[in-house]
Amino acid sequence: MADEIGVMAEGRIQQWDTPYNLYHRPTNRFVADFVGQGAFLRGKVLDDHRVQIELGVLDSAQPLVCCADCAGCVHGSPVDVLLRPDDLVHDDASPLRAEVVHKAFRGADILYTLRLAGGARVLSLVPSHHNHAIGERIGIRLDVSHVVAFQDAPPTYRPRCALRNGSSHDPWLAP
Repeated sequence: MADEIGVMAEGRIQQWDTPYNLYHRPTNRFVADFVGQGAFLRGKVLDDHRVQIELGVLDSAQPLVCCADCAGCVHGSPVDVLLRPDDLVHDDASPLRAEVVHKAFRGADILYTLRLAGGARVLSLVPSHHNHAIGERIGIRLDVSHVVAFQDAPPTYRPRCALRNGSSHDPWLAP
């Protein structure tokens, strides 16, 4: 790793940024898929700070902002929300349940693939002393400190709509 990394696709720089920002603040779906694991859940923009997904309402101190040509991210608009494995926490006390459909032991952790009630699949990174069986329904809760949502569209290199940290657009990035 370096202090800054460039992610390219089709001969164009998609994002030039720190490893942290590439993972937590990807500029588009390509970067989100390329850097780290995650899953997209359908969502709906509720207001400038909140997005509703199957697992509940995601809230952020930063407002939902869109790129200049991202007209699809208005209140009530459908979006795809990126959830990373660290955004879903195993919690036996939670009423929210998901079915274990796959697990990958990784030493200190197990990466679970979970099926939600609506059929969507998400990932959760859980300490390995929580060794659950395939088919078991386990308690989960959201622990999302950053929300990344893309306008409702097929996974192409379209503009990102995200809850951002207020950083300005980088002219070196692909549109």
